[in-house]
Amino acid sequence: MHIQFMCLSRSMHSTRNTLIILLTIIGTASFFRGGGACVPSERAALLAFKKGITSDPAKFLSSWSGWDCCRWRGVVCSNRTGHVLKLHLGNPDPDIDFDTGYSTSYENALSGEISPSLLSLGYLEYLDLSMNYWGGETSPMPLFLGSMKNLRYLNLSGIHFSGSVPPQYGNLSKLQYLDLGNTVESADLTLFRNLPMLQYLGMSQIHLSSIADWPQKLNMIPSTDQSLPHLNLTKLEKLDLSGNDFNHSIASCWFWKATTLKYLKLSSTSLFGQLNDAPENMTSLQVLDLSCFPFTQVVDLEHDGHYYQPDSRENNLYTLQMVGNFKNLCSLQILDLSDSYKSGDLTMLLESLPQCAWGKLRGLHLSCNNFTGTLPNLIEHFTSLRTLELNDNKLSGRIPPGIGKCTRLSTLHIYNNHLNGSVPTEIGVLAYLTSLDVSNNQLSGVITEEHFKGLTGLRTLDLSYNNNLRVIVEGGWLPPFRLEYGVFASCQIGPLFPAWLRQQLSISHLDFSSTGMKDKIPEWFWSTVSQATYLDISDNELTGSLPAHLDDMAFTRLNLSSNHLTGPVPPFPRNIKTLDISSNSFSGILPLSEAPELSILLMFSNQISGRIPESMCNMTLIDLDLSSNILEGEIPQCFANLELGFLLLSNNSLTGMFPTVLGNNTRLKMLDLSWNQFFGQLPTWIGERKCLSFLRLGHNMFSGNIPLEIGYLTSLQFLDLSSNNLSGVIPQHLANLSGMTTLTADQRGIFGYHTTNRWGNKVLDVIDEDQFDELLLIIIKGQQLKYGKGLDYFVSIDLSDNSLSGEIPIDITSLDALINLNLSSNHLRGKIPNKIGAMKSLESLDLSKNKLSGEIPSSLSNLTSLSYMNLSYNNLTGRIPSGRQLDTLNADNPSLMYIGNNGLCGPPLQKKCSGNGSFIHGNGTSYYRNELEPLSFYLGLVVGVVVGLWMVFCALLFKKTWRIAYFRLFDKFYDTVYLSIVLKWASLTRNASVE
Repeated sequence: MHIQFMCLSRSMHSTRNTLIILLTIIGTASFFRGGGACVPSERAALLAFKKGITSDPAKFLSSWSGWDCCRWRGVVCSNRTGHVLKLHLGNPDPDIDFDTGYSTSYENALSGEISPSLLSLGYLEYLDLSMNYWGGETSPMPLFLGSMKNLRYLNLSGIHFSGSVPPQYGNLSKLQYLDLGNTVESADLTLFRNLPMLQYLGMSQIHLSSIADWPQKLNMIPSTDQSLPHLNLTKLEKLDLSGNDFNHSIASCWFWKATTLKYLKLSSTSLFGQLNDAPENMTSLQVLDLSCFPFTQVVDLEHDGHYYQPDSRENNLYTLQMVGNFKNLCSLQILDLSDSYKSGDLTMLLESLPQCAWGKLRGLHLSCNNFTGTLPNLIEHFTSLRTLELNDNKLSGRIPPGIGKCTRLSTLHIYNNHLNGSVPTEIGVLAYLTSLDVSNNQLSGVITEEHFKGLTGLRTLDLSYNNNLRVIVEGGWLPPFRLEYGVFASCQIGPLFPAWLRQQLSISHLDFSSTGMKDKIPEWFWSTVSQATYLDISDNELTGSLPAHLDDMAFTRLNLSSNHLTGPVPPFPRNIKTLDISSNSFSGILPLSEAPELSILLMFSNQISGRIPESMCNMTLIDLDLSSNILEGEIPQCFANLELGFLLLSNNSLTGMFPTVLGNNTRLKMLDLSWNQFFGQLPTWIGERKCLSFLRLGHNMFSGNIPLEIGYLTSLQFLDLSSNNLSGVIPQHLANLSGMTTLTADQRGIFGYHTTNRWGNKVLDVIDEDQFDELLLIIIKGQQLKYGKGLDYFVSIDLSDNSLSGEIPIDITSLDALINLNLSSNHLRGKIPNKIGAMKSLESLDLSKNKLSGEIPSSLSNLTSLSYMNLSYNNLTGRIPSGRQLDTLNADNPSLMYIGNNGLCGPPLQKKCSGNGSFIHGNGTSYYRNELEPLSFYLGLVVGVVVGLWMVFCALLFKKTWRIAYFRLFDKFYDTVYLSIVLKWASLTRNASVE
């Protein structure tokens, strides 16, 4: 018994160990093969895919490490088997084009190749690779994707492959969702006949019109019958055909027969003929996108099928007729007609929408049209609206109080219109409102706490550029919302700094520019906005200083310009991209900062001293403006590593020769080194800077000749070399400055083709005029004038106050866009070019203080834009030409324009001319007498004073009795004055002691 027990015990112990081992094995297998854990072979496939990625700027695949691939970003596995079912690898943050809906920038996109290792994901049902850069437009669509037969969802939109869709994709028989939008130029639609389950087909931007008989081929999809005019698309629910141009009547109407469609997108699509009653049978339709749809461009079926443009009356009638055909769309929830109309009345449009859908519509997108009229109160019947976009129209009148009955409204955008009057307090009851934008209107009145009392979910608020709108709340008011985006530019907020901002700890974008604040920035403010990425409080009268820990803040764009801020400038925020602290009173030296992404730095008009630190070379500067400070020393050599577009260092005390560090900069567009102490000769390589539009080197100590290579600067529109020590002749090559001709200047402007502005997302090769905030002092028309954004089309040459000699180049008159030409105060000889009248844009001409001779060209009278001219102090002769414009110049004293030219005659001078144009002698002597009279008067005065003093001196010197009498008289006068002063002082002293 005991033995049996022992045996049984041993047997049970052995069995237990075996079970433990089996359970361990099963558990391990379960870990690797089930329970939602990653399958090793599929993990290896994903890692192989990752190896094919050459760029991942958004660090999307940074989590792709470790054993369990089911925890990786973008990977979804089966909870039961662990097999990878879904891959979400679309661009995480694409820059979407408003019109096409696809990415226009690959800044955050994955780059590389799509690895065939994905074939190992045999259970994959969902694959999204959209809006990335998979090899570029020269790479074809990968063939192997056609072998992944379990796919139900495939999104390749916005990738830009070459060629067409491979026929292998027709093997994906389980596909329900296929988006090929903006992927290839064309597609063989016969491949879709093997896709019986297809419910969504995206083919936008594929140019189906280039495919012969494509409607018939599309009809071969099993869900359709074979009779195109009577299509019965029994399963298709979503269809995207945006960005196509259908030039066939069948191609333009087949989808209207798809009565099962719930989603139809025809954005940027041109159809053949008018729509008429086409949509009325699509009773299942819930989403209809006709944005960028050319309602105003229809095909004239009676005139060879060519496009014609209806007039505004026809267009309005057709628009209302078209919308009236929506009468049976009672299921409609989202209607997008944005950017589709060139005219129309909003009230009539809303009344034409199906009344059975008024209470169901959740999204109404009518932006970017030319709708006129008012926002009617009937909007109160659209009680289910979540989104109402009426921005960028021509609406006028008031915001109706009935808007408060749209209680589910979350987005209300009515900016960029002509709305006026006050903002109704009924907006304050919209508890679901998250985004309110009424900017760029003509709204007035007062915004109070009542307008915000129920807006607990408000995250975006834009009241900007309603100049007569005031925000007045109690000092202790606690707002019910937590803003993330707040813009109040050009509203009246001040004079006190708004205390309610203290609770807005979630703010990421804040603009309080030009709001009339005249207060000190409170210390709590910097803590409140420490996590904001955008801050603009410019153009106020704020005082105070910057916090020492500014570099720890999250700003990427910071504008504090045009205030009264003082103190030192702390190190810049580490993530800053655009920084503007210009027009303040900051002092001290430039900080040593680690801001590698800083591209625009504006610090002009402060009191910053010291040298330019080399740490700036570690930034990605494109626009640097340090002008009007107290900087000294030389430009750092490491500036050679920067790709500057704008460099403005004027009005400092910088020294050195012309900066050779700019020799490698091919993108330089604007260079201003004026009013410094630079010296030496101008380099010949300056002519290689082909992008240079603005070159200002005046008021320095440059010497030598003007390099003829300057004539190679075909983009140059502003040249200022005034007040230097330049010598030699004016180069003939200046006539090659094609940027100063009418054709080129009208097309471009100093700031170049407009791309973006300082406060946009990205700065490319050139910078928009809106970025140019500084006022430059330009000497024109005999005075200093301030130019800011108006400098864009200001075309000028100023070579004044040098030692230039020779003649004025004749071919310089070909620069017919030139507005200002100043060659004064040189040693120029010869004649004024006869063709100077061809410079039709000339407004200011100054050739004074030279040695020019000959007659004044009569062609000057052709300069109808001329408002200032100075030809004084030359050797000009002959009759002064007349003309309607010339006779109006310098109306107070027109002769000053010609003074110092003794050989000139005729009006406005008093010197008369003979028949041959020379001045008349004889009677003309009275003119000389008039000119000599002032000189004779002053000469006689000086001689009289000198002679009188000498007569008195000689009389005292040689007549002893006179001399004694004179000095006695002087002594008596001295004694009298001295005695009166002593007596007066004694009297004052006595009175003071008595008191």
